[in-house]
Amino acid sequence: MRKLKGYSLALLLVLLCSCRNGGKASQGNQEPSSRPFPEPEVPGMVSDPAAAADYVAANFWKAFLDTSRIYRSDTTMVNGVSNDDAESAIGKYLTILEQSCPLEKAVKYISGFEQSLERFASVDTSSTFFPFFEKQVSRYLYDPNSPVRSEDLYLPFVSRLAESPLSTEAMRPAYAHDARMCAINRTGTRAADISFTDLHGKRHSLYGTKAAYTLLFFSNPGCPACKEITETLQASPKVAYMLEEGDLAVVNVYIDRELDKWREYASEYPDSWTCGYDQDYRVRSDVTYNVRAIPSLYMLDSDKVVLLKDATTESVMAFINGL
Repeated sequence: MRKLKGYSLALLLVLLCSCRNGGKASQGNQEPSSRPFPEPEVPGMVSDPAAAADYVAANFWKAFLDTSRIYRSDTTMVNGVSNDDAESAIGKYLTILEQSCPLEKAVKYISGFEQSLERFASVDTSSTFFPFFEKQVSRYLYDPNSPVRSEDLYLPFVSRLAESPLSTEAMRPAYAHDARMCAINRTGTRAADISFTDLHGKRHSLYGTKAAYTLLFFSNPGCPACKEITETLQASPKVAYMLEEGDLAVVNVYIDRELDKWREYASEYPDSWTCGYDQDYRVRSDVTYNVRAIPSLYMLDSDKVVLLKDATTESVMAFINGL
């Protein structure tokens, strides 16, 4: 699969300071030529990086989706912008939403973006315009390998896709299912409690874990990505200190059925973690958590309210280091 084009926040802040409109098209209803993606220009009076990011997030698609100027859309370009450049714009936009905007505002922006796509598609009758964004935004926000995946941001987008007359008809039931899954354990809500059994046969529960913060880590024995996360956590002095002080608990849970493999590997996990397996297989069977891929990380507060949902390792470490 082609690598998703995610962006770091540091890079984006540099880009924000130099954003310029990508050239003005000639007047007319139909513009046949190609063009660069029309970046929003940050007003000179906006110098604060957070304010600049918010301005760009609010105006990112304004020029591109201007219905007074419609460019060609086909298999190689979307509204005059090459597919690669349009995909890069999506990655940049979603990175800004995820890393620079409060969640409530980011949800508002992504909802407005989807509505703007539908309005533009009602004017541009191209059969390729809306499907491009339908596919790429879904891929960026919901692919487990995406660096900007976010079920919280995908929820308003996919909820509309499930009902939109412009979405792929055959996909609407799947979109409705995805919307239901994204609504599980949303950021800002209390996470579902789960029970699990450790290597010695003792039962534990998530709610029974007492700490200011709990990192819920769904992993598999021998999983390379899980091992990388484990090594990253073990290498962090901040994590070690918080574990020792009781301010952080790492709850590592195996939710699949190959218990012999888990038992063979369980001793490899750090002694400072609480590790176990889902003895009732309820996470999978009841979809207590929408674990689409292993590993999966959730950061919870002392009341087990979700602070980070299915987060990247980088997001988790940034959160911990910021405490």
